[in-house]
Amino acid sequence: MVINTNIAADNAANYLAQSSAMLQKSLARLSSGSKIVNASDDAAGTAVSLRFEAQISRTQAASGNVSNALSFNQTQDGYLQGVSNALNRMSELAISAQDVTKSTSDLALYNKEFSTLAAYVNNIATTNFNGVSLFSGNSLSVTIDSEGGTFSMAGVNLASGTYTAATGAAVDTLTHAQSALTAVKSAIDQLATDRATIGANATRLSYTSDQLSSLQQNLTAADSQIKDVDVATESTKYAQYNILVQSGTAMLAQANAVPQTMLKLLQ
Repeated sequence: MVINTNIAADNAANYLAQSSAMLQKSLARLSSGSKIVNASDDAAGTAVSLRFEAQISRTQAASGNVSNALSFNQTQDGYLQGVSNALNRMSELAISAQDVTKSTSDLALYNKEFSTLAAYVNNIATTNFNGVSLFSGNSLSVTIDSEGGTFSMAGVNLASGTYTAATGAAVDTLTHAQSALTAVKSAIDQLATDRATIGANATRLSYTSDQLSSLQQNLTAADSQIKDVDVATESTKYAQYNILVQSGTAMLAQANAVPQTMLKLLQ
């Protein structure tokens, strides 16, 4: 029996230190909600989680881009509905102006309304969405994923010759009304094509938006599996480590008390 070296106390202290460290880690996990408090807790998991988080952020940004592009597209279609109504009325006026029973003053009234509607169409051709022209005819490259992939959104040009021929026409005479009708019909045909193009763009962007939402959810779930703590499991571990610390403290006290028995040998 020795006094200088208390092996039992050293072992008890070592186990107590280990239990205390595990208790502190468990407490940190429960308080933070993450099972990776420090990179040393799971080095590989930390690296994977960081990549997931970066991809989730990029996916969110791409989703915002797609949503804005879809709003741009829907704004275009809203304006083109008004253009459709205007052109329909202009074609009706062109037919009415070909009525041989109409006087010159009647034709002047028809032409006034026709010109007003044409000016409305021309004005829409110059409208913007957050500073970006809605109807310049230029295709827009929309970033649609976290890796920078793009979708070319076809544009609509309301300043094309087909439309300007219609808006530049007149129905003040029978001959002009006949020419105006031809031009307006061509504009209506072009408008049908343009609205179909916008509809295709909207469908494509809607599918992409749904895809990005699903991807973001799946990435978030995968990231959660790596770093989020299971409270039920960790609470059980916390209770276990807490008991070990308490029992280790008690045993260390007992181990430190053992050398005192040697005093009886010296009495």
